[in-house]
Amino acid sequence: MNHPPSFDGLPEFLAVARRLSVTKAALDLGRTAGSVSQALQRLEQRLGIPLFHRTTRRMSMTEAGHALLEKVEPAAHAIATGLEDAAQSAQAPSGTLRLIVERLALPHVIEPVLPSFRKAWPNLNVEITVSNRHENFVSEAYDAGILIGSYIAQDMIAVRLCKPYQWAVFGSPAYFKVHGKPQMTSDLIQHECIRFRRPEKGDIYRWEFLENGSTVRIDPMGAITVNDGELMRSLAVNGVGLIYSSTFHTSRELAAGTLEPALLDCSPGSDGLFLYFSKTAKNQPKLRAFIDMCTSILKP
Repeated sequence: MNHPPSFDGLPEFLAVARRLSVTKAALDLGRTAGSVSQALQRLEQRLGIPLFHRTTRRMSMTEAGHALLEKVEPAAHAIATGLEDAAQSAQAPSGTLRLIVERLALPHVIEPVLPSFRKAWPNLNVEITVSNRHENFVSEAYDAGILIGSYIAQDMIAVRLCKPYQWAVFGSPAYFKVHGKPQMTSDLIQHECIRFRRPEKGDIYRWEFLENGSTVRIDPMGAITVNDGELMRSLAVNGVGLIYSSTFHTSRELAAGTLEPALLDCSPGSDGLFLYFSKTAKNQPKLRAFIDMCTSILKP
């Protein structure tokens, strides 16, 4: 009679793969380093392949280890989430809500929502990671993330946190007084453009417009390239050049009159800031409580 494969050693494998350290993995699991190492060795013996390269100073994963991780990590996360959902299904919000949020969400979502959320649920812990790189959302076991809608994976559930906004070109009143406002996308070649290198991809973000029913993408020309949105907006406020951003990202500068839009009529469409999460996490009381608080305060 054939028995199903044993799960023995998989928790230890996942912990070591995440940390690339037996000692750190043992601390995460509340175990001794020796017991974790032995469990890992038994798993490798059972599979007949090494999963890690080991030296006296460091560990790294073998090709077989990477292949196994890609297959079992999503399933392990789904199992962990399922068990947590089952345990919390009839309970009030509890435990720790782990969020990964892009920096833009801090003033627009986290700062206005978190004080009321903590007051409503004082026994619920909140852990927030500020990052524009969300590719490790599943492997790092976050409950939810906050990101611009167009960047969210299609298999996630997304809840809008702000009204739709438009993409456009922005510059300071002083810059436009000297150089004039571009009236067509072809005018941009005559202007100093501040380029943005996306931290999550490393490429230069292309400026996108809609002209005569067709999408136009422009590689901006300029002597300055940055990878931080706040710095980019600050440079534009100081008249250094034009930037490509949104009416949401620049809302404070627009309200203060330190930036003005151009080419709004060529905006490629509306986007927004969204809270996103996996289908398996949607029924967690702690997450539902946070969603309810966001929609109540932000009224998107």
